[in-house]
Amino acid sequence: MSDFVTSVCIVGGGSAGWLTAALIAARHRVPGGGGLSVTLVESERIGIIGVGEGTWPTMRNTLRKVGVSETDFLRACNASFKQGAKFARWRTGAADDFYYHPLVLPEGFPEFDLAPYWNAEALADPASASFSDTVCFQEFLCERQLAPKLITSPEYGGLANYAYHLDAGRFAEFMRTHCVEKLGVRHVIDDVVRVEMAENGDIAAVVTQVNGPLAADLFIDCSGFSSLLLGETLGVPFIDRSDVLFIDRALAVQLPYDADDAPVASQTNSVGQRHGWIWDIGLQNRRGIGYVYSSRHAQGSSPEEELAAYVGPGFDALTPRELTIRSGHRETFWKRNCVAVGLSAGFLEPLESSALVLIELSADFIAETMPATRSGMDIVARRFNDMTRYRFDRVVEFLKLHYVLTERDDTAFWRDNRDPATIPQSLQDQLELWRYAPPGEQDFSSAHEMFPAASYQYVLYGMGFKMDPRFQARGVRDPNAAQDAFDRTATMKRKLAGMLPTNRQLLTKLGDYRFQTI
Repeated sequence: MSDFVTSVCIVGGGSAGWLTAALIAARHRVPGGGGLSVTLVESERIGIIGVGEGTWPTMRNTLRKVGVSETDFLRACNASFKQGAKFARWRTGAADDFYYHPLVLPEGFPEFDLAPYWNAEALADPASASFSDTVCFQEFLCERQLAPKLITSPEYGGLANYAYHLDAGRFAEFMRTHCVEKLGVRHVIDDVVRVEMAENGDIAAVVTQVNGPLAADLFIDCSGFSSLLLGETLGVPFIDRSDVLFIDRALAVQLPYDADDAPVASQTNSVGQRHGWIWDIGLQNRRGIGYVYSSRHAQGSSPEEELAAYVGPGFDALTPRELTIRSGHRETFWKRNCVAVGLSAGFLEPLESSALVLIELSADFIAETMPATRSGMDIVARRFNDMTRYRFDRVVEFLKLHYVLTERDDTAFWRDNRDPATIPQSLQDQLELWRYAPPGEQDFSSAHEMFPAASYQYVLYGMGFKMDPRFQARGVRDPNAAQDAFDRTATMKRKLAGMLPTNRQLLTKLGDYRFQTI
């Protein structure tokens, strides 16, 4: 048997399977043939979860890298532009309680940090503007439902940083067509009935009901929560993180717009509820709305009634889809000649759209570091495992940060999230340091960080966190430069307000026109 890696078999489709197939095939195809063989097998009987409809800006580079047209993607996937997340009723629960986590960095960051200057102003005047609205222009754009670019903008380029909201089912179909027709991926529609093992403990083949055994040198498990290869076959344990993140249930609905020209939100709306929170995402043709909650805390209440109250009169015509969320991840992610990507590797709650970006990052690493030989695979696997565990840990901490500073006392869900026993020690340590200095690059030194320091600032200060002013003298030594930065933000708001169309207007134009091809 040859030691060289010449074939890859991906088990499972959906966003995880087809993004992984696309990145590997695009990276390793050879003109005229002879490159790495990529096969994806999926069952017609198993549907995709298809709830995570929010992406990170990284998706723009991913789609560009695999040769997808942005215009075609937006049209096919009912996608819209996302410029951040709006968190309502997380801090106090009041009707006017909200803050933004935008996708644009604070003005001048990280070379110049405006956080100490804003902190001093907020302490002096509690009614002053929010942190995000003071240090960047994107909250202003989102509140006016403006798009991040013009119809004359190049593909994947814009006047503001942006990501997407998309229909996950249509996205999987779109990527499948692209992979098969443009990237040479072999697509097998069949059920995997068993797994054949090699004498050395590797997976030799997945045996399908109709097509028989599918052999490969590397198997990628994209089978979803079942984790057919890594979990069931290779026995890799699952690490439960529900001691930190309590969400374990979801009720999801799809709400059509009342009119074809209805406004499309420029941000993901995350609205705090009694026992969790509601996501509200605007696509071209509908809104995707779901209530994620803790079943333990919701005992004796009706989450469906809370969701119905949020949706309004149209709820009676909808059929909520119920989902169980197991918050956690596998103990290891690459074992022997099998690596898990997507839900088979792990899942945390859908806050901050971490699911799709973890797929992107994992698939990109596999594509870029594809081992040439089986003997080199274990080296790559160790690196992948260290990197992926680090990323999951950072996501857990960042998601928990959204909860620990809440002032809500109306239910045990919010009170229990403040319990130090549920807060990772590393996050407690950071919060202690951030009482005296804002989050900065010195706090995040790994090449595998998930969130920049600015993201921590947006959440911290959005949730009302304040630094001790007695230790801020070194951070506010140049008030003139700070005022210049604040003024530049105000100028950008005025400039972009006069240039940008609304999300709906730009998406409507895309029906007749295309973005400029680079």
